[in-house]
Amino acid sequence: MGSFTGPLLLEYLDGRAAGRSYRLIAGFSYETEIGGLGVIHVPAGFITDFASVPRFFWRLFPPTGTYGKAAVVHDYLYRCTDIDRAICDAVFLEAMEVLGVSWIARRLMHRAVRVFGKFARKRMC
Repeated sequence: MGSFTGPLLLEYLDGRAAGRSYRLIAGFSYETEIGGLGVIHVPAGFITDFASVPRFFWRLFPPTGTYGKAAVVHDYLYRCTDIDRAICDAVFLEAMEVLGVSWIARRLMHRAVRVFGKFARKRMC
């Protein structure tokens, strides 16, 4: 089972991506055994929009829900690494469990990234 090794410290970036962008003011890490990745370091300065949930579903799955830290790690893996998508998505699923996200919510979120993640994967770092 994975673990987060510190707090998530952010600043809100007004005017970017419909007001949904945040910059990490300090790096943070997530430790996983999935894919032999070990410790994933998300650096200070990384910009995230948390979970990329369509606005229609925000009542059920707000972008900054209890899975927020997991979404930041997932954003980082998608945008700044060449790690296979299936491994990135498995880390997201594991991290949501660590955060105590309900079984149904984490399964729905995981299924969404498996189906639609191929459209979101971009190298931006």
